[in-house]
Amino acid sequence: MALIWYQCGKHSNIMKRLVLSLAMISLGCMAHAQEDDTTKVNKQKGEPLEGMDCTWWNGGDRRSTPTLQGKYFTPTVMVDANFTHSFNDPIDNTVVGSTALARNNEMQISAVHLGGDFNYKNARAHIVTQFGTRSTVVPRNDYSPYKGQYQLADVYRYLAEANAGYHFNVLHGINVDAGMFMSYIGLNSYYQVENWEYQASFTSDNTPWFFNGIRVQIFATKKLKIEPWIINGWQSYGMYNQQPGFGGNITWCPNENIKMLTNNYYGADAALIPNRKRFHSDNSLLVRYFNRPKSKGISKMAFSLTSDFGSEKGGGVNGFKKGDSIQGPAQYFASVMFYNRIWFAKNHFAWTFGGGYMNNPGRYLVLYPTGQASPLPNPTNPTSTAGTYPYSANPGDKFEGFDYSTNLDWMPNQHLTVRVEYVHRQSSVPYFAGRGGVTSPTGYSTTPLTPDWKPDLVKAEDRIIFAVLFRL
Repeated sequence: MALIWYQCGKHSNIMKRLVLSLAMISLGCMAHAQEDDTTKVNKQKGEPLEGMDCTWWNGGDRRSTPTLQGKYFTPTVMVDANFTHSFNDPIDNTVVGSTALARNNEMQISAVHLGGDFNYKNARAHIVTQFGTRSTVVPRNDYSPYKGQYQLADVYRYLAEANAGYHFNVLHGINVDAGMFMSYIGLNSYYQVENWEYQASFTSDNTPWFFNGIRVQIFATKKLKIEPWIINGWQSYGMYNQQPGFGGNITWCPNENIKMLTNNYYGADAALIPNRKRFHSDNSLLVRYFNRPKSKGISKMAFSLTSDFGSEKGGGVNGFKKGDSIQGPAQYFASVMFYNRIWFAKNHFAWTFGGGYMNNPGRYLVLYPTGQASPLPNPTNPTSTAGTYPYSANPGDKFEGFDYSTNLDWMPNQHLTVRVEYVHRQSSVPYFAGRGGVTSPTGYSTTPLTPDWKPDLVKAEDRIIFAVLFRL
């Protein structure tokens, strides 16, 4: 090139400019060739789940590709609007025992999520906001903000996910992220647009929706992910005691028709009881056993099966063992849920049915009732409970529950789901809102409580849910 440049110097500046342009093009081609070689190597190695159809998963994104995928930013927009009617028809319109629903007989915005994924030179960030009733329903179940200052429930209330990290080009990819991210325990997604059913079974609704801490995602092969966690605790913005929570996820997809995963957790999540330790194991199997996507009749059929078990031991409770006067009563969690889904009319419609069962003596993972039945601390006076007649959640208190549901989905495209669902839930003790509600004699929080009034809790409820779910 230097020799050419010298020879050009003998003739004209035009030739010099021409050679300079050719040199720049040549260097550009070399860089492009290097990029192509890198792409070729990555392609040979394979991206995780590359070529697999994951749109049928329960708790997964049913879009085949992101809608507006960009080089540096891919946006996310989700809207969850619903109307639900409980046949108990509580006078205060309050839904008890659900993280998806908040109010009866009203059109409500359960969640509006805005955000997306940022990527630049392997640096990454994922941010999704949350507005709507879920920004109140979910944080209220976290005791940790009462430790210390700064009102963590309010600080994080409008964030569903917020994490940042780095992607390492090792194996099939390693992601190291810090911040707030979604939990996989219980199978169901936090975002209803990804779930087969709207009202989650007891297994999912009583296990965490989010974690706050550090995770490492190791894609060992195209079909295997190993993910360890170091987190603040079990669905907690802060840390209850002086010990963080430890856990992890292993997901294996031997082919596009089978997904298996296990999540395991260990921590100390009882406020002011540091020697009480919690262990929890969550295990799921998804199988697509029929697939004819172009069929005008039945196009797909699949089922999901989830089984959870865990316990708390120490500090006055005795885990799975039979209770005694020294160690305290048994305190454990055992549950199972099963759903079957049938798609038809070229995947534009789907019918889902299923249900689950939970046994939780000690009620240590029971989703507490709201209103005057809430045993949670009072935000203005943490030394007392928010409810005047708090729901008992002492060691030895029994709780069993089962549920079943069925729904019909209309999905004109991958971005919209219109769902009608019937749900029956039942418990061994009064738990759901009855006709009298859980707020006051009139149903309004401004009405003074009378001596003869108390929250009206009943053992069963039946409800109808109408939901419109959008995702871009």
